[in-house]
Amino acid sequence: MKKIAIVGSGSWGVALGIHLAKSGNIVKIWSFDKEEARLINDERSCKFLKKVRLPENIYSYNSFKETIEDTEIILHVTPSKFVRDILKQYKEYIKEQPLIMCSKGFEKDSLYTLDEVIKEEIPNKKYGVLSGPSHAEEVSIGIPTAMVIASEYDEVNNLVQDVFMNENVRIYTSKDVKGVELGGALKNIIAFCAGIATEIGLGDNSFAALITRGLSEINRLGSIMGGNKDTFYGLTGLGDLIVTCLSEHSRNRKAGKLIGKGMTVEEVKKEIGMTIESIDNIEVTYKLCKMYNVEMPIVETVYNVLYNKLSPKEAVKILMTRQKKSE
Repeated sequence: MKKIAIVGSGSWGVALGIHLAKSGNIVKIWSFDKEEARLINDERSCKFLKKVRLPENIYSYNSFKETIEDTEIILHVTPSKFVRDILKQYKEYIKEQPLIMCSKGFEKDSLYTLDEVIKEEIPNKKYGVLSGPSHAEEVSIGIPTAMVIASEYDEVNNLVQDVFMNENVRIYTSKDVKGVELGGALKNIIAFCAGIATEIGLGDNSFAALITRGLSEINRLGSIMGGNKDTFYGLTGLGDLIVTCLSEHSRNRKAGKLIGKGMTVEEVKKEIGMTIESIDNIEVTYKLCKMYNVEMPIVETVYNVLYNKLSPKEAVKILMTRQKKSE
C-alpha cells in the first residue's frame, strides 16, 4: 500500500485515483474547486465521471500541503497550460517523492514540452511521464488498459510499474521521455482533424490516410526534437493516436466535429466545458514545425482552418492536390 498524491481533480486525475484506490492505496486528490472536493469527500462522486462511485480510500483537499504531505508518489494531472503555475505553488512540499507527469501537451508561451517545465522548476528531482491510449471513462470502470511510464530513472519506472499494474492496467517502461511526451501531445491534433473529417462526411479511406500520414508528421517532428522513432509506433504514439481519433470519449475529436459544424473556437470551448488540449497544441506545433523547418501539411492546414478561416472542405482539397511525391 502506498500513499499517493494526485494534483488535479478532472476526469483523468480521478480515474487514476479510482484505479489506485481499488488496489488498496491511499489516494489524496488536490482540487482547486471546493465543490469538486466536496463531491469527492461527501458524495463519493466526480462530476466528470457520473456513473462511477469513488472508493472510500480517496480523499480530496484544496490544500497542496495536505495533499502532498507524507505521500510516496505525486501524479500531476492538470491541463498543460496550468502546469508551471501549479507546480510553482506546490514544489516546496516535494521531498523525495518522484513526480509523474500525466498531462499531455505543451507550454504555449515557451513551446516547452512538460518535462522541460519540470526540469526548469524542480531541477535534480526525479520525475517520469505516464502516457498511452487510456480514456478516463474506461480506466475508471476497470476496462483493460496498457500505458507506458518513461523516466531516466530505473527506480521511478519500477515504482510506477509496481504500483499501477494489476489485471486491469498493464504498464510498460521506457527511457524515451521526450518521445513519450511528444506522442501524447501531438496525437491530439490528428484527433481534432479526425473530428472534422467525421463531421464533413469523409469515409474510411480518408481516416486511414489521416491516421497514417498524421503519424508520419508526428514522427518527423518528434524525432528531430529528440524522440526515438520506434516510440512513435508504440502505445504512446500509434496506440494513443488510434484511440483518440476513433473514440467518442475523445474531447479533441468532439472539438473537431464542432469546428466541422461551423462553430468558432470560443463556441467549441464553451460547448465542451473542459480543456481541449488540441486547440492550443495546434498553435504550438505550427510554430515548432516552422522553428525546426519540418514539413507538416496536416498541421499547417488545420492551423489555417482554425486561425485563417480556411473551410474544412477546402482544406481537404489542398491536402489532396499537393505536389506529387513518394511515400
